[in-house]
Amino acid sequence: QVQLVESGGGLVRPGGSLRLSCVASRKITSVFITYHMAWYRQAPGKERELVADITGGGIRNYAESAKGRFTISKDNSKKTVYLQMNSLKPEDTAIYYCNERTTGSWGQGTQVTILS
Repeated sequence: QVQLVESGGGLVRPGGSLRLSCVASRKITSVFITYHMAWYRQAPGKERELVADITGGGIRNYAESAKGRFTISKDNSKKTVYLQMNSLKPEDTAIYYCNERTTGSWGQGTQVTILS
């Protein structure tokens, strides 16, 4: 298991931006480099869905709803994965979770609310 701690959520107006961060604590950098990291989200009454992921080799994948607006990145020296979210819409409102896909570890989630 990997301990993942998210931050960066908040309340913004439509069209605004947020950057989420997820730190993998208690892991050495050489291990973090291999991790396949992902961001998921879960809106009220809906199932959790994949937003974006990035492999250890840096290959990125995005949900259709995120393409062109969100960017996932990974800073191995900081053991951190980011989700830059631009042009936010009310339908982006959800709890956003960080995930390490190899171990199946999850963070506690961070709330993102876009005013409607």
